[in-house]
Amino acid sequence: MGSWSGKDSGKELKPQFFPDQLATWLGLTLASEGHVTRILFPRITPGTDPAPADTDRTVTSGDFFTATTEDRYPDVFGLLPTSATDDQPLLNLLGALPQHAVTLGHDVTANTSFLVQITTPTAS
Repeated sequence: MGSWSGKDSGKELKPQFFPDQLATWLGLTLASEGHVTRILFPRITPGTDPAPADTDRTVTSGDFFTATTEDRYPDVFGLLPTSATDDQPLLNLLGALPQHAVTLGHDVTANTSFLVQITTPTAS
């Protein structure tokens, strides 16, 4: 797969799936847990080669999805806490991980090579 330009307006087309559709439409198995080894903050700029960004970025409370920030994801199962929770313990854990601000283009092959390079653990 090569470059993809999206719409004529230059805006990127983004698919939106509900979790059940990932399994029924795409045949993907949903994970019940995951392990974070690093955090990426991508910015997509058409026509750009993938590269580290010139900015430092860290995880903030604004990066978390909540019922108040994401009205597209209603709490249909009633799993969200009824009162505000303290984000600081999670921010501390995530802040200890390697974090990379990156710029990506629309060239899937180049993006993939770059992401593999920056996410592959190095031997000590």
